Amino acid sequence: MAFGTLEPDQQDVMNEINMTPLVDVMLVLLIIFIVTIPVMRHSAELDLPKAHSQAIVQKNETIHLNVNQIGQYQLNKKIMSLDELEARLQELATYHPETALHIYGDQRVPYDYVAKAMAIAKRAGIQKVGFVTEAK
Repeated sequence: MAFGTLEPDQQDVMNEINMTPLVDVMLVLLIIFIVTIPVMRHSAELDLPKAHSQAIVQKNETIHLNVNQIGQYQLNKKIMSLDELEARLQELATYHPETALHIYGDQRVPYDYVAKAMAIAKRAGIQKVGFVTEAK
């Protein structure tokens, strides 16, 4: 059985499959699946236990570190030297490991001062460091 011939007087058989009926069948199957899948949604009725609890509120301490343009460091509005700052941050990181450090840097402050503060915070063991900016 041949798929068809090229011309009535030629005996050569065309051996190419006509793809149009195949595409039509695939589109019909696709539409059937699209329609039937939402109908066949299986769900099991479960009677889950009810829990009565309150959310645990953890108060994480936030430290505010101000760095001004002349290189002064203010930790929670108290001016400190680099050594005092490092000792205080190590103490806070030891007793309060979830402490977050927010660095407020003046626009005109040299980056070196901020980098020193970040290095001290890393050595002290502060895990959360953030920079505070103002919205325009």
